[in-house]
Amino acid sequence: MKKYHITTFGCQMNVHDSEVLAGLLEKSGYSPAASIEEADLILLNTCCVRENAENRLYGNIGNLKSLKEQNPDRIIGVCGCMAQQATVVEKIRETYPHVDLVFGTHNLHELPRMLKQIEAERSQLYEIWDSEGEIYEGLPVKRTEPFRAWVTIMYGCDNFCSYCIVPYVRGRERSRGPEAILTEVKELIASGVKEITLLGQNVNSYGRDLQESNFNFAELLKEISALDIKRIRFQTSHPKDLSDELIQVMADHPQICRHLHLPLQSGSSRILKLMNRHYTKESYLELAEKIKTKIPAIALTTDIIVGFPGETEADFEDTLDLVQKVGYDGAFTFIYSPRPGTPAAQIEDPTPMDVKKARLNRLIELQNRISLQKNRAFVGSLTEVLVEGVSEKNPEVWSGRNTQNKLIHFKPTSKVKPGDLAIVRITEARTFTLEGELL
Repeated sequence: MKKYHITTFGCQMNVHDSEVLAGLLEKSGYSPAASIEEADLILLNTCCVRENAENRLYGNIGNLKSLKEQNPDRIIGVCGCMAQQATVVEKIRETYPHVDLVFGTHNLHELPRMLKQIEAERSQLYEIWDSEGEIYEGLPVKRTEPFRAWVTIMYGCDNFCSYCIVPYVRGRERSRGPEAILTEVKELIASGVKEITLLGQNVNSYGRDLQESNFNFAELLKEISALDIKRIRFQTSHPKDLSDELIQVMADHPQICRHLHLPLQSGSSRILKLMNRHYTKESYLELAEKIKTKIPAIALTTDIIVGFPGETEADFEDTLDLVQKVGYDGAFTFIYSPRPGTPAAQIEDPTPMDVKKARLNRLIELQNRISLQKNRAFVGSLTEVLVEGVSEKNPEVWSGRNTQNKLIHFKPTSKVKPGDLAIVRITEARTFTLEGELL
């Protein structure tokens, strides 16, 4: 039996794509390899949102050359978002001849056929579809966990934020039919899944492209909440499309986790306009306050870009001010990374990198103080945790997450196993985690 190994870069959409790739391979007779060295097929599923992800990919491709030389029959493939870019494909073709297969985001369902073609013809295959085409339902999925699952509800993005490459590599928005989504969720529940995460580049715009249907994301959440599912999460939400109806649905249904990831990107209205985000600092603050009023237990997290082209000190101070006023539980913070082919890459950028790094450090210091303050509020309380198992960083403790998506560490007992919902008393707060004891 041939063996495969998949390395995944990037977001949760890529992680779930890799689960589909694994499902397709195992249905075709492959089994997972214990290590990359013993794999007959090596796939790198790529991300192109930031430059460092691209650099990591090229480093990984280069390191695979020796494995190809050891076994010329081994197939090495590159897929995903980066593979949708013509410049990347050309670089792989010219610089890394040991790569056998390159395909993009739109034809991953064709993997078994492409592998057969490579084996039959003993040649390289570069197959990139420019058009996203139809949605393929019923693809096999190799889930990474038996108690949690990703469920993609839509593909692509129509927002065209000026810094973002996603619409160019993932295509325009295409929503899955609600019947197909509900069928998948019911099957997951029947298999023992307790928590599902609904995925989309902008879940809030779900359903807008469905013909002869007014079925939106809020209605989808209501339908799923009526099922026997313990927890529902979703990401990612665009602030401009987060409706009052959706906030009310979250407030009315306790199965929907009390955590909302609401990307900000910048606290400056001027920069937000350059980013093509379609909201202002003031409207974002109003939205955040509305959410916290309707759902008092909500934990808000966000994404913030520092050093967007033309960002002034005043613009950055606006970001610090908004972060302080919202009081995020956590934030993913990045220095702006120009993406070739996006409008922002053409904007003159006079700000030195050392200034950008200093701003990023100031932002991180502020957010860390807020995160610690938020976590300290949990000390002494009881919280329900979905047990995940052994902690990645400390094998002597286990970890899990509560409805606010807080990572909680605790000492295991014979009473619990991965996938259980357990009650934990919080005893200590740290910046990024909570410590507790099982009851």
